[in-house]
Amino acid sequence: MSTSPDILVCQPGQDWLDKACGLFRDVTDQAIQAQGSCVVALSGGSTPRALYGALTSIEWKSQCQWDRMIFLFGDERGIPPDHPDSNYGLALEALFRPLGIGSSQVHRMKGESADLSLAAADYERTVRALTHSPSPAVPRLDLVLLGLGEDGHTASLFPGTPALSERNHLVAVGLSPKGIPSRLTLTLGVINRATVVLFLVTGAGKAQTVRAVLQSQTQAERALPAAQVKPDSGRLVWLLDDAAAAALMR
Repeated sequence: MSTSPDILVCQPGQDWLDKACGLFRDVTDQAIQAQGSCVVALSGGSTPRALYGALTSIEWKSQCQWDRMIFLFGDERGIPPDHPDSNYGLALEALFRPLGIGSSQVHRMKGESADLSLAAADYERTVRALTHSPSPAVPRLDLVLLGLGEDGHTASLFPGTPALSERNHLVAVGLSPKGIPSRLTLTLGVINRATVVLFLVTGAGKAQTVRAVLQSQTQAERALPAAQVKPDSGRLVWLLDDAAAAALMR
């Protein structure tokens, strides 16, 4: 049974970043203390970029046990890793290189593959191996970072697309209605099995979507991809700035 989300609202800028960094540190520390390592699924986009930059700052980089972390990705575009829109490329530039995180800790989705279905199957095998979860068990990731699109999508789970209803696989081929269409994405089954799912959302442009997801009033709103993120037994956290939370009824 899913639990109600923790909705945290901060002032934009440094207040929000400090809260995001603190959550990242606390969640990863808890996993490392319990089992010696932590599996984190990263997100792309401008909001995670800001978090990655803050985590590599003098204030925060020494507060996390980076050598005990294993990094996965929640989604990737169908592009090479050196493409400017690559989620892996973003994390490499903004997080891995500044912190000296080695390639053995990083497991990217191969968006450059000529056959994304095969790439999805390959990544599912990787996730299972890293989490010691043979099929049909659903792996339990320690932390999944997610963003939110104005259309209600999260990861590369877009409204009305087959990946959103995929129940047999951990990784699926996604389809975006704009931008680079072909994607790879974790599916709801593995996202909702996570110990902690952390949505990172800022800006007034997301306010109405945040309201639709967190305070759904219609069946269409309840069907939005982000509204279907409801961890089975884990913790769901929405970290918002004031602008993103402006439309919520309190």
